[in-house]
Amino acid sequence: MTGDDPDFREYASPACLAHELDAAYRDAELVDADTRRDVMRWRKAERQRLYRERASISDGERERAQRQITAALDGLLAEHECTRVAAYWPIRGEPDLRPWMADLAGSGLDVALPVVAAMDQPLGFGRWRPGDRLARGRWGIAEPAEPEWVEPQLLIVPLLGVDGHRFRLGNGGGCFDRTLAALRPRPLAVGVGFGCARIETIYPLPHDIAMDVVVVASTGDDDPGT
Repeated sequence: MTGDDPDFREYASPACLAHELDAAYRDAELVDADTRRDVMRWRKAERQRLYRERASISDGERERAQRQITAALDGLLAEHECTRVAAYWPIRGEPDLRPWMADLAGSGLDVALPVVAAMDQPLGFGRWRPGDRLARGRWGIAEPAEPEWVEPQLLIVPLLGVDGHRFRLGNGGGCFDRTLAALRPRPLAVGVGFGCARIETIYPLPHDIAMDVVVVASTGDDDPGT
């Protein structure tokens, strides 16, 4: 687990009003076209490799790693006294935190899921409890059908890849970067993933925003620890 200062916020470049600009436009202003094209091609190939790695994790290893992740998250919740937590509905082999989320909701905490209100806009977060009616959002991911809006103090973000500077490689939509650039006050951003997510660099572009804390749980022959 990394992230020494809970108030530290790291951007690949200044992110003031970054949510109001299209990511491709922002990158074009600060990165030459050839560099951006090469980075995006590399990321596309790297995503496919990381999807395969994640899909190969056995059920037993996955369950053990998920217990490690939720134990670390419990510690963060206690340390930062958070009562409003936004997580995610898992897709494509992401760590499944839903049982832990259900326990949080049952204990009285506000638990929320991302809601895509409009394309290329920051996410909203709708309160979720087990049994609530869900709908398929714009990306085909389950989200609250009739959201009650929550302002999260802690935002849990799934990692496909992550580097030593806590820059995250996700599914490619840019939703979480756009959201973190917009939220005021900004929640503590915690990236979670399996050991296979560790990579040397994502070659961050100006729109990329680093996680504040990273929790990566080992599986099989991965590097040990979180």
